Amino acid sequence: MIRNFDNNMSASDNGFDEMEPMRKIYTVSELNAQIKSLLEEQFPFVWIVGEVSNFRIPLSGHFYFTLKDEASQISAVMFRGQQRQLKFQPEDGMRITGMGRLSVYEPRGTYQIILEYLEPSGIGALQMADEGLFDDKHKKAVPFLPHKIALITSPSGAAVHDILNIIDRRFPNVNIQVFGVKVQGEGAETEIAAALEQLNQQTDIDVAILARGGGSLEDLQAFNSESVARAIYASEIPIISGIGHETDYTIADFVSDLRAPTPSAAAELAVPVKFELLQRLNDLSADLRYRMTHLIQGFRTSLADMSQRLIDPQKQIEDWRLRIDDIASRMIRNVQMRLDRKKERFFWLKDRLLINSPSNQSRNLNVMVEQNTYKLIKLFNIIIDKKSADLRKFSVQLQTLSPISILKRGYSITRTIPDLNVVMDPRMVAIGQDLEVMVAKGTLTCRVKGKSENGPENI
Repeated sequence: MIRNFDNNMSASDNGFDEMEPMRKIYTVSELNAQIKSLLEEQFPFVWIVGEVSNFRIPLSGHFYFTLKDEASQISAVMFRGQQRQLKFQPEDGMRITGMGRLSVYEPRGTYQIILEYLEPSGIGALQMADEGLFDDKHKKAVPFLPHKIALITSPSGAAVHDILNIIDRRFPNVNIQVFGVKVQGEGAETEIAAALEQLNQQTDIDVAILARGGGSLEDLQAFNSESVARAIYASEIPIISGIGHETDYTIADFVSDLRAPTPSAAAELAVPVKFELLQRLNDLSADLRYRMTHLIQGFRTSLADMSQRLIDPQKQIEDWRLRIDDIASRMIRNVQMRLDRKKERFFWLKDRLLINSPSNQSRNLNVMVEQNTYKLIKLFNIIIDKKSADLRKFSVQLQTLSPISILKRGYSITRTIPDLNVVMDPRMVAIGQDLEVMVAKGTLTCRVKGKSENGPENI
């Protein structure tokens, strides 16, 4: 390790300011290790195209070569275990397309790309990328709450059970149609592509999950095939891919409308949690009741304020009468001869005034306001009563479907210790193995003394 000064000497003895912060000094190994970590995290998987040069195969059987273009080059390696899926032999001068991860070889401080998929350039993944099959602009939106879900996977694999259990736990009673296909081996890509075409012939499917569990790159080869990729791209129904483990990437993942790191994660992306939606509905219902009550109260306050601001019709009539009397007196004093005509006009005006009396109009308007207010309050009460009844009904249904209610009826849930897998088959446990039994009011720890493969139908 390189040091700038002896441990027994202070920074001030060596001409350093005592306030200068301590610098980080790396060993070569530490620096290479940190560069390796940063590089591999930043570029977990990348696609690359280039020309092969310096191709060689040592005794280990691994492929070592250089990928180059007009301006640069990079070291590449493909381990022997990944070569089984190759349908061609790389050679110098060949232009190829590959998918791999960047890594640093710490002893030499050099970086390279470790390829896990390889094909001649101009076909397959590169051609599909040129055609836009991987572009985000072609990806369809996954529905928030699908009515029916299609599941394309092996009917005998663990992935189908995991997906069905997770969907049932998150949103029970969702309609699911399983398209059983081979997910590896000869004919797998044909069956998968046919299933994708078949589900698009149905009009009641909202979203589809394409899934399989983990495996080697050779096991996942069907999902790297061009026929499957083009079938996904041609699908009018949104496709969620959940293939392999979180670090596994296939061409199907890039073409799908949404990629999930695992089959279980794909199930979680397909449907929301029903309980959370019900809780949100309850919150909205309570907010609606509060807002409507506040609105009605505001209307009542405005009505009372307007009523107080209305002019008393009696006072207005009295003012008019005083004015009429004054006019009549002046008419008598000034134009005695025209008295009869003025009296006649006076009585005519009086009759019209009585017909259009503000008092009568005010009474009619008050009656209409009271009737409309009564109807509005009655309508709001009917709506609130109906929503309350719906809420009570849904609450009872939810309580009936609760796992706790099932446990209270005498059922139990048995899980293995320590991985807590639910036991559904005696073959999942061994004699002498400890199990955790969940009942309504607690848990029991039991030990297996015997097993029987008789199911409930044989009891």
